[in-house]
Amino acid sequence: MKLLRHIPFLKAVLLYSVTAFGGPQGHLGMMLKNFVNKRKYISEEELLECYSFCQLLPGASSTQTITLIGFKRGGVLLAIITLIIWILPASFLMGVFSFVVSDKVKTPIAESPLKFLGVMAIGFLVFAAVKMFSVSVRSFITQVIMLISMGATFLFFRTPWIFPLLIVSGCIATNFSSKRIPETEKVERKKIRWRNIWLFALLFLLAGTFSEIARKQNWEHRKAFNLFENYYRFGSIVFGGGDVLLAMMLDQYVERPVAPLISKKNPNAIKLDKNEILTGFGLVRAIPGPVFSVASYTGGLSLKSQGRTMQVMGCIIGMLAIFLPSALLVLFFYPVWQYLKKYVVVYRSLEGIYAVITGVMWAASLYLFKTLHLDSVSLFSMIGYAVILGTFLLLKFTKIPPPVIVLACMALGFIF
Repeated sequence: MKLLRHIPFLKAVLLYSVTAFGGPQGHLGMMLKNFVNKRKYISEEELLECYSFCQLLPGASSTQTITLIGFKRGGVLLAIITLIIWILPASFLMGVFSFVVSDKVKTPIAESPLKFLGVMAIGFLVFAAVKMFSVSVRSFITQVIMLISMGATFLFFRTPWIFPLLIVSGCIATNFSSKRIPETEKVERKKIRWRNIWLFALLFLLAGTFSEIARKQNWEHRKAFNLFENYYRFGSIVFGGGDVLLAMMLDQYVERPVAPLISKKNPNAIKLDKNEILTGFGLVRAIPGPVFSVASYTGGLSLKSQGRTMQVMGCIIGMLAIFLPSALLVLFFYPVWQYLKKYVVVYRSLEGIYAVITGVMWAASLYLFKTLHLDSVSLFSMIGYAVILGTFLLLKFTKIPPPVIVLACMALGFIF
């Protein structure tokens, strides 16, 4: 019966989920409008605290924020229902796109009617990298970390250990100095119930174990196990939102499968066409909801060769695996946040993490420029460069919503 009194709140979440265009940049403003100003479900101070807290965690920050609002209003059960209502509409649409548009984005890219969506995605990525640079790279050490991360990621894009190694190194590097972020108060020791995170850690361990066993023993549906592990790992370590997820997907599904050592060790690895991934990231900008719902699209494509039933399973696996760690992390960390935020080491580590993320985003941008074959002089290459530049300028200097940019690029693809 307690849940019934939250029906108006859940209706507001559903309305928000089908109208929240604009990606993470626009979601906060819509949360203020829907949950603070219009319905008073949470105060502005509480919302901003929740949003700021979620920026410190890996995963989908908008999803974590709306989940946390549900948690504050009605506990874990309401938080879970809120999460489901938020992610389902966008994930359903992206899953449908995996059936509808994948055949239209196969190479050669210049012949696809959706060809400029992939090119447009580069403009979004460059914009995100510039924005992240202005916010996160403000000292000499963060500049060094960014440049090293950019070079290392670009050179070792196919190497599975490069991203976690850079994250750990960035955390360590920014904790050597106390000048930028000094210790302001002595923290009283308090016992933290780390056992609350056992489910997150257990799933991480089981996902990796079953994925490896499925690969080695060549299970019939091994790709489904591999898929869950991939997306659960992405959701567990992605700082910086959907644009960083794009870089990780390109690494996982485009570059690694053709690397000599990996292709020999795992010849049946999941492999996707680069244009399919880029088109998915273009399409997700045109619909309301979380950018991470693109996992439903790429998950469906990953299992498409095994039939329609498995393609539907791929959509579901991608959706569940990418959002599950975000929910588990936010529900674990928030109860102890008031204690953990007193540790200055947390903020120093995040300074390094975001510098690494900025470098990774720039490396992904360079990688895409290198692989999209825009180096030849043709009508497609000239329009492609114009689309990248135009997308960046519109995002940077205007308030034109991303869906309008997406529709314009789709129209451009049909015209040329």
